[in-house]
Amino acid sequence: MLPGFRFHPTDEELVGFYLKRKIQQKPLLIELIKQIDIYKYDPWDLPKLGGTGEKEWYFYCPRDRKYRNSARPNRVTGAGFWKATGTDRPIYSSDGTKCIGLKKSLVFYKGRAAKGVKTDWMMHEFRLPSLNDPLPTKRLIDKPIPPNMTTFKFQNLALVIMCLSNGVVMREE
Repeated sequence: MLPGFRFHPTDEELVGFYLKRKIQQKPLLIELIKQIDIYKYDPWDLPKLGGTGEKEWYFYCPRDRKYRNSARPNRVTGAGFWKATGTDRPIYSSDGTKCIGLKKSLVFYKGRAAKGVKTDWMMHEFRLPSLNDPLPTKRLIDKPIPPNMTTFKFQNLALVIMCLSNGVVMREE
């Protein structure tokens, strides 16, 4: 990146501009966020693939399902798994009237689910709400998404921010 350049978008900008444009297939002049299936990598391998950021790395990522007929996402990597730390939090438009997206925070655990060891790797996953999501009472997302873009398509792409809670980047062995 150019000297002095800082990429630090708000949650609203990540969902309402970057993720929405990606789903609508509207390219940007400069693509700052790479599309990578982050679950094919362990978190300590992702910073070198991220392109932008020294302590945070941004990716578009497909959201695969754990089971074919389930809405449950598969968040397993070679060395461990990502575990949600809470429920989806709504992201509202700047005027506060529309829920334009959802944000979920996750932590990486080394090992398998029953005996996983918590690490300092964190992820914030942003996605557009689907019509099936239980949303707060404020109005659902704007309607400029083309009708041919199905709910299935919304659910299969997320924008994620990877970071370390302690801010120190180290390579795992």
